Amino acid sequence: MAERPTRPARAAAPRRPRAAAAARRPRAVLPAVVVAATLLAVLAVPPLVQLDQQAVDLSAKLLPPSWQHPFGTDDLGRDLLLRCVYGLRVSLLVGVAAAVAATVVGTAVGAAAGALGGWADRLLMRLVDTVSSVPHLLLGIVVVALFRPGVGPVIASVAVTHWLSTARIVRSEVLSLRARPYVDAAISGGASRLRVTVRHLLPGVAPQAGIAAVLMIPHAMWHESALSFLGLGMPTHQASLGTLVQSGRGSLLAGDWWPTLFPGLFLIVPTLAVAALAAAWRDRLNPRRRSELTL
Repeated sequence: MAERPTRPARAAAPRRPRAAAAARRPRAVLPAVVVAATLLAVLAVPPLVQLDQQAVDLSAKLLPPSWQHPFGTDDLGRDLLLRCVYGLRVSLLVGVAAAVAATVVGTAVGAAAGALGGWADRLLMRLVDTVSSVPHLLLGIVVVALFRPGVGPVIASVAVTHWLSTARIVRSEVLSLRARPYVDAAISGGASRLRVTVRHLLPGVAPQAGIAAVLMIPHAMWHESALSFLGLGMPTHQASLGTLVQSGRGSLLAGDWWPTLFPGLFLIVPTLAVAALAAAWRDRLNPRRRSELTL
C-alpha cells in the first residue's frame, strides 16, 4: 500500500501579543472602575447633598461608623463620609489643575530648550537643575506662605515645583524628533524654527506630555495633602483630604480611628488607581521608555 502523504504542520500563530494584551486588560479594569466611581462621587454627590462646612453638632461628636453615618462623625459631629467626598473633590481639583499647569510650563521649557539648542538649551537646563536642587516641599511651603490659605496658592505651589521632570522628558523627546528625516526636510524647505516646533515637534511630544500630566495628578494630590496637614494649604474649615487627616490626628490618639482612616483611604485608593491607569497607558504607548516617564 502506498503511504498517505502527511499534511504540513500549521505554523503556530504568535500568541505573545494577545497574551500580553490579556494580561494588561485585567490590570487596568479595577483602576478604571475606581477612577470612574471617584469621578461619579465628586460630580454627583455635592449637587445632591449640600454640606455646611462650618456646621457643628456636638451631640453627634465622634460617633463610630453606623448605618446612619457609614464613616462615623468627626470631632464636631459632622458626617465623615460626606466630608470625605467634598475633600476628595477639592484635592482632585487641586491635583488636576496643578498637573495641567505644571505640564504646560514644563512642555514650554523643554520644547524651547530642545528646539533652540546651543546656549538657550544650556541656560534652560541649568535653570531646571537649580530649581530641582531645592527640596520641592520646602519650595512649595515658601510659595504657599506668601499668600493666604486657599486653592489658588496650593495650585501655584505644586505647579512651580513639579514642572521639572516634564521639561526633561519633553526636551529629550524633542532632541529625538529633531533627528527625524521629515524635520530635516521641513528645515531644508525653508520652514522657520517656530513653524517646525509648532507643526512637527509639539504634536510629537504631546502623548509623552499627556502621560506626564496624568502621572503628576497623584503626586499633586499628595503634595496638597501634605501642605494642608501642615496647616499651610486649605483653610481649616474647608474639607480637603489633608485637612481631614490633620483634624483626625488628635482623635486617633484617643482611640477613635475612623476620622483618620477613611480620609486616608480616600487619598490612597484614587491616587493609586490614577497612577495605575497612567502606567498602563504609558506601557501601551511606548513600552521601551517606561523609566523616562516615571515621575
